[in-house]
Amino acid sequence: MPKTFQFRAGSVIYFKGDPADKVFILQSGMVNLVYQDMETGNDMHDMVQRGEFFGVKSALGRYAREENAVSLKDSTVMAFSIPEFEQIAMTNTRIVMKMLTVFSTQLRRVHRQLAILLKTDEQNPEAGLFNVGEYYLRQKRYTYARYVFNRYLAYYPSGKNIAAVESNLERVERILSSGTEDGGSAPARSPKKDDPSAAYYDALNLMTQEKYQQACLAFKHVEENYGQSEWAAKSAFEIGRCLHILNKFPECINYYTDMLNRYPRHPDLRETVFYIGRSNERLGKKEQAAAFYKKVLSMPAPGGDGVTVKAKRALEDLEG
Repeated sequence: MPKTFQFRAGSVIYFKGDPADKVFILQSGMVNLVYQDMETGNDMHDMVQRGEFFGVKSALGRYAREENAVSLKDSTVMAFSIPEFEQIAMTNTRIVMKMLTVFSTQLRRVHRQLAILLKTDEQNPEAGLFNVGEYYLRQKRYTYARYVFNRYLAYYPSGKNIAAVESNLERVERILSSGTEDGGSAPARSPKKDDPSAAYYDALNLMTQEKYQQACLAFKHVEENYGQSEWAAKSAFEIGRCLHILNKFPECINYYTDMLNRYPRHPDLRETVFYIGRSNERLGKKEQAAAFYKKVLSMPAPGGDGVTVKAKRALEDLEG
């Protein structure tokens, strides 16, 4: 059954980046939705009227909240689980029409902002798509950035920005898989001596800020101080990635080779082999690189996973 909640003036109902597992209806009071303008980055405001639903789009889309919802005065809000809301919507045409009105307004706003953002690239859709992905990445909207960069790969597999897109995708996938989704990077914390997860996420936070030298040292701290733990293994992989990003390709190859001796069943085994191949390619050792890419493709994995796609493309580029 839906639950009713009371929020005092100034209370936050949900934050941008929170999991979207509820749909809300404003019964009384005043609620403000605060989001960032795509063009300027400035805060924008949408006022929720009494009787209106909010939080619907992210809940039904199963992605993180895109805005902050703030109670401006004492408010009463009813919260529906997603199945509860879907059941009500299926039997109430008025609710569906109200949602469509809200969604169409939001889509017009997004379309208008994207048109402004892409105006300087009207004659160059490739550059326009790349710029949109870069925008979402700067705004830490990682789910959107991943979608746009994947579209770029599909439409422009030989585009002039392909190297930057692949690098950005690697970064985005790492952030999303670490649980630091669209709310931004992991919060800074003071690592406790008995808390390897906190130390790991602090190091990962440095990576999201592109502080790769510091991140590498922080990951080394985790690896050296937490033995054969899950966090030490995760950190070992990230050290190699830092070395690759810093263009230290011989060091990356040596480090990952040693890591595989220590962690022969590492969960990132295929991606590690891919990075060894990529490092060889960057050093001009094309035969060695091709051998590692083929090794990646021979290892069991889901057919459409990102590592498979990257290895196939890299091999095709070498042999093309």
